Amino acid sequence: MTASPPVAPVATPSVRESRPTPPTKSRRRVIRRPVRRSSTRAARRTRDYLLLIVLGILFVAPVYYLVVGSFKPAAEVLSGFAGFIPQHLSLENYRNVFASLSSDSTGYFLQFLGNSLLISVGIVGGGLIVNSMAAYSFARLTWRGRNGAFQFVVLLVIIPFEAVAVPLLYLLNPERNTLLVQILPFVANAFSVFLFYTFFLGLPKSVEEAARLDGLGAFGTFVRIVVPNSKPVFATVTILTFLTSWGQFLWPVLMVSDPTQRPLPLALSVFQSQQPVDWGAVFAFGTLLVLPVLVVFLLFQRYFVQSVAGSAVKG
Repeated sequence: MTASPPVAPVATPSVRESRPTPPTKSRRRVIRRPVRRSSTRAARRTRDYLLLIVLGILFVAPVYYLVVGSFKPAAEVLSGFAGFIPQHLSLENYRNVFASLSSDSTGYFLQFLGNSLLISVGIVGGGLIVNSMAAYSFARLTWRGRNGAFQFVVLLVIIPFEAVAVPLLYLLNPERNTLLVQILPFVANAFSVFLFYTFFLGLPKSVEEAARLDGLGAFGTFVRIVVPNSKPVFATVTILTFLTSWGQFLWPVLMVSDPTQRPLPLALSVFQSQQPVDWGAVFAFGTLLVLPVLVVFLLFQRYFVQSVAGSAVKG
């Protein structure tokens, strides 16, 4: 029987004392939450509305004071902040206006109103035709000296009417005391030409080129294509021109001495100069002077806002 070889002892690995490893920092994903801007937007919107309300009050307050004062007795019209309170209202001031302006020496209120309407309609109507056609020629037609002529028109914008009033006075002196002399100097307006010009530049040329291919000339393209697509700028020019022509005072003072040819602003000045001054009647006259302007603005308000918004988008 043979002896089995001795089994060598298995050496067990010595257990080394391991140092504790420091805990590793786990990388956490930083989740950025969206900043809540609702409160900031609400604050800005509230601030904007408050600013608009304050500006609206500043603009509306004089007109409100004028209208309320026109219905109050003369002794209560100039009463400070108490004048904003509607009390003791009546139509007596309006009766006094028509009663005071009821003779050939003083003139008639309806006659003054008719003069102002004819003057404003003549200036607005003639201005829309002349200024729009001039602007279209600058914007679309090619002719010699166009750029220089347009720069001259733009230069006229900064020249005030008072600078040329005296030369016009001597030039048109034979036409004094007529409605025509109160219309002609204001038909051509450099600022209106500039407004039309900037709007016409924004119209697409493709439609006009298609009209030209169909046989339309420059005038036909302007009347049938450009004018129907330019309602906003026509409304804007109508409002601005009517506003300035309706409130003209300097030129009628220089050119009108006949009571039958007076416009409303000049008639109001003469009416206010009568002694003693009836402030209730003056406020009533002023209210009747302001009403047509408000009516015209309300009629063309939608197109006016479109024109302003369109200009802001282009800018």
